[in-house]
Parts: sequence; C-alpha cells; structure tokens
Amino acid sequence: MTIAPTLTTKRLILRHHKMADFEPLYDLLGSDRAKFMDGPYSRRQSWYGLASEVGSWSLKGFGSWGVELRDSKDFIGQIGINQPAHFPETEIGWIFLSKGEGKGYAFEAARKALAWAQDTLQNSSIVSYIANNNVRSKSLAKRLGATQDPNAARPEGDSKDDTLVYRHALTNSPAA
Repeated sequence: MTIAPTLTTKRLILRHHKMADFEPLYDLLGSDRAKFMDGPYSRRQSWYGLASEVGSWSLKGFGSWGVELRDSKDFIGQIGINQPAHFPETEIGWIFLSKGEGKGYAFEAARKALAWAQDTLQNSSIVSYIANNNVRSKSLAKRLGATQDPNAARPEGDSKDDTLVYRHALTNSPAA
C-alpha cells in the first residue's frame, strides 16, 4: 500500500491520515462550515470521503495529507492533491478546523504540497475548484499565485455560476 510521504515545514507536519483524524474531520464536514464543499455531510459520507482520500495514494500516487502542528502534534486540517472520477483535472484543495484558521497554516501547507507536486507529478499545472462565494479560499488561491481560468472544465455537476477554477502553474510553484 502506498501512503502519503511525510513533509515538514517550519510549523507543520503533512502526514498520512490517522484514524484519530476522522472525528475532528467529521465534526467539520458535518457542520455548516462544509457548505462550500456541498456539505454538510453525514457520518457515512465523511467516512467514505476520508477513505477515498487515503486510498488515492495507492490508486493514483497522490492524495491528501493530515496537517498537524509540529510542536504540539495537534491535528488542524487537511491539504490534498486529488483527482476523483468526477474531476476533469488534478486539484489541490484544503480544509482546516477553526483552530487552524487565520494563522497562515493553509498557505504554508499548500506551498509545501505544491512544491511536492512540482517535484513529483508530470503536470504542468493543477487547479483549485472553489465555490464562487468562498472568499477565503479564493484569497488563498490568489496568494499562492493561482490565476482564475474561466474556460477550464468544472467537476461533473458543477457550473460556472457555482464553481470557479484557479490554476496553479507548477513550473512557477512558490518554494516551500
């Protein structure tokens, strides 16, 4: 079984998901905070989602990392490079618990994941599919250097009114 490689930054560890990640992820995915990802999700949907994120490493050679603080080992969120069957392109996405928001952790984790993708994948770019009304994620994508691609295909069932596509050029990925 292929598992996620462990990546580190000054403040974070990006690592293979642990069973202990499920409850905090479910608390987030089962709440209104998941509205930008077509949530809230049931416990079952949340379980299948986490299992597919972990399984993606074996199926595709990439997937999601659990993100924890380096000093305390507290789990604070997830950063992932994924392409489920309904996504036309490989995507980088993020979801962070409230205790992991507003401190630059998502930016730090995304930079590291983008650097890994640049070194590992054959893609010239990857995208972020972002709900049109998700101001924070749009801001993060722009801060990471992504540009909006209005002509890119959306995930199956999404429209240009619902979902924006931000393109991250891997050849110019910010150093982690």
